[in-house]
Amino acid sequence: MDGTFGPATAKSLIPHRYPILLVDRVVEVVAGERITTLKAVTCNEPWYQGIAEEATDDDYSYPTALLIESWCQSAALLGAHGAAQDTEEHDAQDTEAEGVVLFGGMSDVTVHGRAYPGDVVRHEVTLTQKAAGATFFEGTSSVAGKPLLTVGQAVTLVRPASSLEAAPAR
Repeated sequence: MDGTFGPATAKSLIPHRYPILLVDRVVEVVAGERITTLKAVTCNEPWYQGIAEEATDDDYSYPTALLIESWCQSAALLGAHGAAQDTEEHDAQDTEAEGVVLFGGMSDVTVHGRAYPGDVVRHEVTLTQKAAGATFFEGTSSVAGKPLLTVGQAVTLVRPASSLEAAPAR
């Protein structure tokens, strides 16, 4: 399934739910290659609840950590979409279909600007490499064509769920 999709399909591919599902729409996806998603920022989001009445418009800048999280969710959707495609096409019990996807890390991340309520953030993610349960991504985020974020590299790792069991209590 290449193309576009909304929150219902996103929720079937990644475990994120309200209030932390930070991708509103997938506007393009090519399995195993690239994805473009949108995140509409509104002042009704829970992270804005504690802002004082005398706050300025600048105080409503979208939190950088959430901008990065939204980009990472886009990468996770690309990875999960590709894994779903592989499972459908091969009908196999491969490691990725049965494993748990973990965030491995990011490097060369540059924040160029800010998003505010009323902005629509466009995330573009490219899958650059897959090897031994690791998937590497790179990409950008922008608002109205102006750069907000550049990610030089992000990696996710797939591990069997059984390897993630909690250590016995001491």
